[in-house]
Amino acid sequence: MNLWGIVDDEGRMELRPDLIAGAIYPGDPTMTPDVIESHLLELDESGFLTIYQAGGTSWLQVTTPLKTPRPMPSESPAPPAAPEPSGSLMAVGGAREWASERMRAEAGERSSAWAAWEAEQERVTRPPTRPLLLDAPPIGCPDHPNGRFEDCGPCGTARRRHDHWVQQQRYAEQLETYAERSGMPE
Repeated sequence: MNLWGIVDDEGRMELRPDLIAGAIYPGDPTMTPDVIESHLLELDESGFLTIYQAGGTSWLQVTTPLKTPRPMPSESPAPPAAPEPSGSLMAVGGAREWASERMRAEAGERSSAWAAWEAEQERVTRPPTRPLLLDAPPIGCPDHPNGRFEDCGPCGTARRRHDHWVQQQRYAEQLETYAERSGMPE
């Protein structure tokens, strides 16, 4: 039903699975272009729509578009006319086989990209960074190095010194990261 809502008045539109997914299933991460392509292939096999090529682009046409009071002429190319039955054997295939081949090729490209990314992630091994709190001054005063719940003036001063030190270190790390990413000289 949603497909009827996004095609033009003659039931045609460009076959763009990413745009179809966004229009029909906005925000649904499970509806990937691969899933949409397989759904469209099933709809093509069932006869609900026709997938065709025109001008080097893939198009689809819903077999029975909705009727509108004042239909606008389609800006999309019409599907090629069906060949006259000649009684001889014809090549079987067409849009379904092309779309299946395209899906396999794209899946292969994506899997190789993911494999390269995974190899890069596995190859780069970094030692863990030392937590800031291990080098930070104590939270409390010398009498209460781990702090205390009751009021203690020296503990409050030590806590403020500790928080200030941690903030300075985090800021220094952020500046260092910024300098590395922006290509600033060391």
